[in-house]
Amino acid sequence: MADHQLLGGYNSFTSRKQLTRCRQNPNFRVDQLQSEIARRRAFAIIAHPDAGKTTLTEKLLLYGGAIHLAGHVRARKERRATRSDFMALEQERGISVSTAALQFEYDGLVMNLLDTPGHQDFSEDTYRTLMAVDSAIMLLDAARGVEPQTIKLFHICRERNLPIITFINKMDLPALEPFALLDNVEKVLGISAVPLVWPLGSGRDFKGFFNLREKTVHRFERTVGGAQRAPETVSGIDDPTLRQILGEAEYHKFCEDITLLTEVLPPFDPEKFLRGTMTPVIFGSAITNFGVDYLLKQLKTLAPPPRPLFLDDGSLLSPTEPRFTGFVFKLQANMNKLHRDRVAFVRITSGRFERGMSVQLPRLKKEVKLASSVAFFGEERNTIDEAYAGDIIGIISPGLYRLGDILCQGDAPALKPLPRFAPEIFARIVLEDTSKAKQFRKGIAELTDEGVVQLFNLSDASPIIGAVGQLQLDVFRYRMADEYGAPVRLENLPYACSRWIAATDITKAGRFDKIVYDDQNRPVILFESTFRLRSFSEEHPEVVLHNHPPD
Repeated sequence: MADHQLLGGYNSFTSRKQLTRCRQNPNFRVDQLQSEIARRRAFAIIAHPDAGKTTLTEKLLLYGGAIHLAGHVRARKERRATRSDFMALEQERGISVSTAALQFEYDGLVMNLLDTPGHQDFSEDTYRTLMAVDSAIMLLDAARGVEPQTIKLFHICRERNLPIITFINKMDLPALEPFALLDNVEKVLGISAVPLVWPLGSGRDFKGFFNLREKTVHRFERTVGGAQRAPETVSGIDDPTLRQILGEAEYHKFCEDITLLTEVLPPFDPEKFLRGTMTPVIFGSAITNFGVDYLLKQLKTLAPPPRPLFLDDGSLLSPTEPRFTGFVFKLQANMNKLHRDRVAFVRITSGRFERGMSVQLPRLKKEVKLASSVAFFGEERNTIDEAYAGDIIGIISPGLYRLGDILCQGDAPALKPLPRFAPEIFARIVLEDTSKAKQFRKGIAELTDEGVVQLFNLSDASPIIGAVGQLQLDVFRYRMADEYGAPVRLENLPYACSRWIAATDITKAGRFDKIVYDDQNRPVILFESTFRLRSFSEEHPEVVLHNHPPD
């Protein structure tokens, strides 16, 4: 096979040494590369807080065979306790404040699951995460339907044309009527909602569901604590046991609902799903495991493998392009206190990764060697030797990488930049123990690199941090003390919004406005209120106010 046939467009910018290695390594065969990439699935779970996201994550791992009891990982050391909420603060508060990556194999596929923060204060982290996946599970509370944070996250998915599978959770508790829930999804989100299954009762009477495509009834038995797979019985709708369980009145209503569904609702269209205009709906209960197995099977069937990326220059980057490319969408320090290091989460966008390979880091215009690479399972990590487009891997970082960094062989693809939101609350950082100055500087550097908060006026003795929400400041203060041993006091500042401006416009700020400088020394103007921001815009229409850092 000729070199250009073996490597496609890669041979124009690969080195002779790399070309030789490609010839010698059978894993670089194009057909095998395509086969491996086709096995990859990368998806995130999006939800409003308290919808049951972390519980669903554990149950997907249970049914995927990655764990054999909810909360316990089957790893090299049997039954090591690991959760997607690995940070101490998350476990104390019972909330997710950081994206967790979990990779496992299921029925021949390599699943890359990202459990995103549900709290709105961490929407920037969630936004970055959604740029690293190919589909999403939208989790709804059956008693509440679509909630405010769900709407925000849905629109992010819509912007990226991500296919969405909807799982209506907590059917084992008092819930809205199924038809009302479907109507709620369609009216609030403007997407066609087509059920794949229909619930068999709700609340204490929730017994399972009717599979609308296979015309089968699936009844489940509850297990103690939902720690093990729920026993399942499959039958037809004419099963006399079903009539006996439901009672005559409820059974006839159930049959009428099924008839109405087949006559009124449109059939599920996979093409519309992939375009993001239709969402398949599954009713279930993560806590009791009802419907989780079916959800996982639909992920295998419906969720797409890695898709081509639209680049800023108008071209497409195919995942099967042989040269390796990827981008850093998340940084995390001190994931495990046994490993006081920093990890760069990388989404591979094309080609094949091999541990020890050398790649370009265009931001620094230098070549780096990717020697320390890991796959994640919550806080647990395992060294990996190879990975493919669609995988999420970790690169142990000595402080080299930043959010949005591109790693590539050859010329850098014009990937769309990661978002950075304008902060809305601000505080001055005061170190409480001056003997901890070294830890103080390290903590600020690492946590702001992660995007936990944004840093301003770094050169000042008491720098300023900005955040979208108060919980971000709480996390920053907690981690400074817990991970770096540098307790800080945060003094709130009287500003409510911010915008980036050009250096030439600094003199136009009023006496009530404050000018600060971000970590790239770009000027940012802080306003005391949104009213003041509007007034400034009216007074200086020639000044461009940026919600995101200008290029």
